[in-house]
Amino acid sequence: MAVQNYRELIVWQKAMDMVEWVYQATKAFPKEELYGLTNQVRRAAVSIPSNIAEGQARQSTAEFKNFLSIAQGSRAEVETQIMIAQRLGYLPQQQTDQILNLSEEIKRMIYSLTAKLK
Repeated sequence: MAVQNYRELIVWQKAMDMVEWVYQATKAFPKEELYGLTNQVRRAAVSIPSNIAEGQARQSTAEFKNFLSIAQGSRAEVETQIMIAQRLGYLPQQQTDQILNLSEEIKRMIYSLTAKLK
């Protein structure tokens, strides 16, 4: 794979976009959720591009694939937490759909990248 820097990876760029969207969405969460759902979904979102970057910076393909797997888990965590927030009435359907659609795109990209690393 010819990528010299994780910032070149489109999946990392998309994951960074998702972090922004999650932070924007969670600004409207109730204050009592600051140390609960707000913190948890933000940390999970930040974990996605962070793990992609750390994995790409490692010296082995096996480690990169492991970090991509962790990123995939964090992505699923964000999806679940966003759906919880929507069910609790913290997010409108349109914003929920926007984040979930981007998450699905990131999921496909991580799977594709992992397959290319085999």
